[in-house]
Amino acid sequence: MLQIIIILIVFVGLILPMGKYMYHIAVGQRTFADPFFDRVDNTIYRVCGIDRKEMSWKQYVFAMLATNAIMVFIGYLILRIQELPIFNPNGIRGMEPVLSFNTIISFMTNTNLQHYSGESGLSYLSQMLVIIFLMFTSAATGFSVATAIVRGFSGKTKTMGNFYSDFVRIITRVLLPLSIIVGLLLVSQGTVQNMSPDITVQSIEGKYQDIVMGPVASLESIKHLGTNGGGFFGANATTPFENPTVLSNMIEMLSMMLLPGSCVVMFGLMVRNRNKEAKPIFAVMFFLFIVGIGVCYAAEQAGNPALAQAGLNQSMGNMEGKEMRFGIAQSSLFTTVTTAFTTGSINNMHDTLTPIGGMVPLINMMLNQIFGGKGVGLMNMLMYVILTVFICGLMVGRTPEYLAKKIEGGEMKLTALGIIIHPLIILFFSALAVALPAGLAGISNPGHHGLTQVLYEFTSAAANNGSGFEGLSDNTYFWNITTGLAMFFGRYLSIIIMMAVASSLMLKQPVSESVGTLRTDSKTFTIALLMVVLIIAALTFFPVLILGPIAEHMTLWS
Repeated sequence: MLQIIIILIVFVGLILPMGKYMYHIAVGQRTFADPFFDRVDNTIYRVCGIDRKEMSWKQYVFAMLATNAIMVFIGYLILRIQELPIFNPNGIRGMEPVLSFNTIISFMTNTNLQHYSGESGLSYLSQMLVIIFLMFTSAATGFSVATAIVRGFSGKTKTMGNFYSDFVRIITRVLLPLSIIVGLLLVSQGTVQNMSPDITVQSIEGKYQDIVMGPVASLESIKHLGTNGGGFFGANATTPFENPTVLSNMIEMLSMMLLPGSCVVMFGLMVRNRNKEAKPIFAVMFFLFIVGIGVCYAAEQAGNPALAQAGLNQSMGNMEGKEMRFGIAQSSLFTTVTTAFTTGSINNMHDTLTPIGGMVPLINMMLNQIFGGKGVGLMNMLMYVILTVFICGLMVGRTPEYLAKKIEGGEMKLTALGIIIHPLIILFFSALAVALPAGLAGISNPGHHGLTQVLYEFTSAAANNGSGFEGLSDNTYFWNITTGLAMFFGRYLSIIIMMAVASSLMLKQPVSESVGTLRTDSKTFTIALLMVVLIIAALTFFPVLILGPIAEHMTLWS
């Protein structure tokens, strides 16, 4: 418990100064690092011919989609020709077309779902020019869009800003410097960082084993800071070459938590130059996060009754699929962090969690707003804030208002659509998978657990998380194409909808507060927001959770 408490205290202590720094970057205010970074940014603007004029929401979205599309095309090409002898000391062959499609969509959408093993499926060229590069750009894309949306909600300007400027500034002033620092910290703990070919060694038993080399630490740093999740190794952060010690484990968790938490602080400073409006949002996110940690920890500590019946000691809890150097506490915390902050990195196999322990990461991704990825959690939570304001307004017979702007029919239709899209993607593709032979062929466990495998895969894809129940045989045409579509729609549809909502609010005339104005920085509103989130989630996902992890838990403990 002390390990968990220390992480939470450090997290809260770090996001306050980082959130203020990100606020200065978002609004273009001076920072201590400007004399250096201004030169770097201006050089990039000149070389790329970037025009930093202000954009409407449609121009901003088009610039974002066009930039992402170009990177997808180039990345796909590199994956297909990676067998060329360029930074390919291990002779990795080119990736086949459908897997290349899935991989490039996965990393461009900040999902990083892997239907391959990184150490055997990618050359160093692909790891650097595709995987690591897209980890920077996808994270920067999410942050840029979130910044533009907050500008719209604040109503202080009549434009959404400039995508290219936001995109460059977040990379040069936040992601790149922090990645260097975190990368060096990981190297100090023993994470591999070189360009050497794999080494074959003879073990104590006299057998030969390949030791994988490569630029691991540089990938690990941005993987967690950018809430990406794709590992250099197929076993991800369970392997000691990625995550060697308890200290590196804590560094990686804090890296995942830092920037999404800071986005909430930045929101509070941008909308009214204070954090009152951010407090209800942070309180709901933090409460759901704490509950998730407690439930996952308790479920894993209780052990597995099936293993106990088989004569295996469960006094240490359910240690199946976990690393001894982390134990139940850090494994449960990592599981909750990586799905609440939609990173997808894992330090234990989620497929071996107890049914209730495995339901926690599922619910985190289904909600997709408990801090979330780079700006995504904040963006999704704002949809629920609008819905809560609307419901509360109806209850007292007043026109709903948020941040001195009226919430009317147009915004509510878009918000309702944005809330519906996420469960629609998850449940539609899950139903398709269990109805078609191509989907059923990938399920390795019959019954309730098999349904949970399918549900987890599409929930992870739609939430742009990337972790998986690795018992699923997912490197097939069916799974590569369907998860690719789920990742694409899950990423871009909600972004476009929220940009439209933010633009609509931005262009409205502010209204004066009165006695009847609903305060959105109060404890009452915080409780109302929490109830709306829980009720919507329960109505949407509770039936399928009953068929999957809840039924499996009841069967296991019966």
